[in-house]
Amino acid sequence: MLGWYPGHMHKARRQITEALPEIDVVLEVLDARLPYSSANPMLAELTEHKPVLKVLSRADLADPEQTERWVEHFNAQPDIRALAVTTTQSRELKRIPALCHELAGHVRADRDVRVMVMGIPNVGKSTLINGLAGKKLAKTGNEPAVTKRQQKIRLDGRVALIDTPGVLWPKIEDQASAYRLAASGAIRDTAMEYSDVAIVAAAELAKRYPDALKARYKLKTLPAYTPNPDAGSVEADGPPHRDLLALAGFDGQAIVEAIAGKRGGLRAGGVVDMHRGAEVLLHELRDGKLGRLTLETPDDIPVPEENDPSLDESPSSA
Repeated sequence: MLGWYPGHMHKARRQITEALPEIDVVLEVLDARLPYSSANPMLAELTEHKPVLKVLSRADLADPEQTERWVEHFNAQPDIRALAVTTTQSRELKRIPALCHELAGHVRADRDVRVMVMGIPNVGKSTLINGLAGKKLAKTGNEPAVTKRQQKIRLDGRVALIDTPGVLWPKIEDQASAYRLAASGAIRDTAMEYSDVAIVAAAELAKRYPDALKARYKLKTLPAYTPNPDAGSVEADGPPHRDLLALAGFDGQAIVEAIAGKRGGLRAGGVVDMHRGAEVLLHELRDGKLGRLTLETPDDIPVPEENDPSLDESPSSA
């Protein structure tokens, strides 16, 4: 499984735990393209007794119909409110202080509502804080783990924000979530097999947004996935995992090879440069050049493995 847990994230967990007793509301920033996978289960465990405002950032990159479904999904849960925003659009952020007051309930008139801002790396947390403050206070970047210490920011409307470093969890157990996080850029590119992530992303995009994928890369067809008949005889370390390509129903490797062929990835002798194809797909996916796409829906939230009929002892049967 993909994972990322540098030393400063251990420190961040301790700081969060120590500060929580004084916090009124938790503001969790999620990526609107993957609201389930970008929610750190460790943070959910730490903050289970606090009201939570889930802010779906980068809503301008996500499928608006699916974003609406996610907002409804979160709003149906007790002590949770959800708001989809584009973090660079200040007018969309103006509802946040009022929602924090609403979630906090009664707070003494002589103090601010204390809001702890949380989120995994590279989810738009610092851009959100800068937008709320109306000036650049938090450092931003397109690489994970930019913020490395807590920062306190006071806003108009009697709200005090406590920013925290982006925190991933030691091991990402859900295979599909790990690949979606990697495809979105939440995990450093050096911590993953670049081509593997692109292959899974290509298959998922073919399943969810085939027209967008074909139009962007001028592909006439999207090849269906043919399971490897020998897959069941190959020994694997650890428990069996879902065959994500089989579940998607498309051959991600063939799609990435086709993209490479369209974008300068053919070498002498007809050799395909898979890294080139992966690079094009992942960079353009992250930049929104394939259109407004969402990589998961509420229906994709996994059920416990003991209740999941899609998980079998043999990868080829998934």
